Amino acid sequence: IGLVKFRKSQDIIGTIKNVTISKKSGHWYISFGTERELAQTPRHPATSAIGLDMGITKLLTTSNGEVIKPKNSFKANQIKLAKLQRQLSKKVTFSQNWKKQNRKIQKLHHHIANIRQDYLHKITTTISKNHAMIACEDLSVTNMSKSASSTTAQKGCNVKAKSGLNKSILDQGWTMMVNMLEYKQQWRGGLLVKVNPRYTSQTCSQCQHIAKENRQTQSKFECVKCGHKANADINAARNILAAGHAVLSAEGGCGKGRPLKQKTCDIREKVA
Repeated sequence: IGLVKFRKSQDIIGTIKNVTISKKSGHWYISFGTERELAQTPRHPATSAIGLDMGITKLLTTSNGEVIKPKNSFKANQIKLAKLQRQLSKKVTFSQNWKKQNRKIQKLHHHIANIRQDYLHKITTTISKNHAMIACEDLSVTNMSKSASSTTAQKGCNVKAKSGLNKSILDQGWTMMVNMLEYKQQWRGGLLVKVNPRYTSQTCSQCQHIAKENRQTQSKFECVKCGHKANADINAARNILAAGHAVLSAEGGCGKGRPLKQKTCDIREKVA
């Protein structure tokens, strides 16, 4: 195609191995895949560890008691998006006006995705810089956001409520956030530990007693055995951190050459 000008947003470090050109919302982007050899293995400047509990009303609750609110970029633009889509449905398919309207919808979707990605980048960079070990839940977002729509043979249960919950789950970008934490920890020589999320919200962080009655409400936790009271999300984050330490002691250890990523849960079957 000949010579193409582009704006270099940052220096290209290393040997260029591949070039990817993509088009998003009417704009062209170019990305370079490079390879370089490190002089020494990166060593994380921090020594602390933290557990992260992911949620909807609270994007992240840390084992230190810090709460990070969600951005909800899709929810903030949902009304505007619905209006544009209604306008699109009234136009002749593939006409010039239909194409113009479709570009407006694509631009808004791109704007929503950019808001989410920018917010998650800022959060994950801060967490990765301050903590050498990060423990989080290994959530299966695909299974959690399955549709509850009904069929002729079987009627759905709380279809509208489940649809709203699915939108909220996907609006958070949990998978994207965990992936960001993973490669940023690798860059800095840190560690990301994924733990099984089972019973993390029902286990007492003090006496390890597991009971459904421990979590009385969405935010209140009170152990029926030892009487420990705490915020439910903070209690879950502390359990996640403890499970992360258990993974290190059982599988990875803290010695030289430890793996950068560990999992306690079994490999899940692929969802069709």
